[in-house]
Amino acid sequence: MTRSTPKPAVVLLSGGLDSATVVAIARHQGHAVHALSVDYGQRHLAELQAAGRVAAALGCVAHRTVHLDMNQFGGSALTDPAIDVPTSGPQDGIPVTYVPARNTIMLALAMAWAEVLGARDIFVGVNAVDYSGYPDCRPEFIRAFQSMANLATRAGVEGQGLTIHAPLIDWSKAEIIRRGHALGVDYGLTVSCYQADAAGRACGQCDSCRLRKEGFAAAGIPDPTPYR
Repeated sequence: MTRSTPKPAVVLLSGGLDSATVVAIARHQGHAVHALSVDYGQRHLAELQAAGRVAAALGCVAHRTVHLDMNQFGGSALTDPAIDVPTSGPQDGIPVTYVPARNTIMLALAMAWAEVLGARDIFVGVNAVDYSGYPDCRPEFIRAFQSMANLATRAGVEGQGLTIHAPLIDWSKAEIIRRGHALGVDYGLTVSCYQADAAGRACGQCDSCRLRKEGFAAAGIPDPTPYR
């Protein structure tokens, strides 16, 4: 019996813990992973360098980086150097690290590449449990984007619909780490910090660092993150 050809899937890969886990999940499900990273003008390039390491380590068949310039708009601590990244813990409301329309833009780019590849599956590592209150990490957003994608693409109109997979949407950070660890993800390759230095070392104080540290502690797995 011949082995079936893996189905292509586009996976958004930031270089962080969550997206690395999603790459591993997509591969485990039998997909040929085409990883897509976006240089959107974020404060540091360490996470994009991490994305390249993760894509190579997890056997992605392709890895592309799209270059945008969202920092010309500002409005977020991740794209505007005039806005400080908060380090005092959780805040009320949507934090200043929210990047307006980021996930909408990234999913649209993934949708475009999926159509070219003939892929019917897009994976994204959004999470609605251990997250910072971003509106574009909610299940309602994922459902709405999938509906839009199947109205706005030739594949959708012709009955070859796209599915947006968000496998981590209701997992705790500890659950995510345990699953990735079981699938062989080397989290030492990843960068999650909002203000990592050029060497990829984490600040240990921003929301993302706090969630990551708490996740490893809850999972009972040693944290491989290099901290400044």
